[in-house]
Amino acid sequence: MKILMVMTSHGKLGNTGRKTGVWLEEFAAPYYVFKEAGLDITLASPRGGHPPVDPKSEAPEAQTPTTRRLYSDRETQAWLAATVRLRDAVDEDFDAIFYPGGHGPLWDLAEDPVSIDLIEGMYRLGRPVAAVCHGPAAFRHARRADGHPLVKGKAVTGFTNTEEAATGLIDVVPFLVEGMLRENGGRFTRGPNWFPHAEADGHLLTGQNPASSEPVAKAVLRVLAVQPFLASPAGEEPISQSPHR
Repeated sequence: MKILMVMTSHGKLGNTGRKTGVWLEEFAAPYYVFKEAGLDITLASPRGGHPPVDPKSEAPEAQTPTTRRLYSDRETQAWLAATVRLRDAVDEDFDAIFYPGGHGPLWDLAEDPVSIDLIEGMYRLGRPVAAVCHGPAAFRHARRADGHPLVKGKAVTGFTNTEEAATGLIDVVPFLVEGMLRENGGRFTRGPNWFPHAEADGHLLTGQNPASSEPVAKAVLRVLAVQPFLASPAGEEPISQSPHR
């Protein structure tokens, strides 16, 4: 099976003069879930090449087992440095798509027509469409075949207003993920700040924050019926399941 991971190419944090980009954990954790499940992974971004990485996600306090694994994985580092241009990847037949977050998608993937067309096409085919943290920004203008917003009536989650407030960026970002999902008719759910929380509504899969990256990736594999992820491991909190609508 083939999965496309789509990352931002936007590296400027508004007018602050600071850098942003993909949040490293939100790439690394799903990437290794997909790799270990044997999926054929394609990495893409609007401009191609090395996507910008949020410097804060490289800070010592932001490191996780999967980011540390990435730092010692030269093959994957080289692959990440050479993402294909998204417009050159969309002609392939993917079984699922996954959008890591970081603040970058708020500026580029939210407005990218190639990305929007890809999301709409994959959703209409009944294939998993997944995003975590700020990744659901890519759903902002996506619509279903009935003309309604992609998330209307769907149980969804993403980076919350209170989490954004904690970053001090509410007045910097072009829009709030939670606010956008609610305005588009999504049934927004959330957990405590910074704790894992994910939603699965049919083949639309979302996660709240960086800690939710791995649960959402495993949910993608469950939708694809990839072993050994058909059921939550003993002791693991199951992902929220909402009926397909």
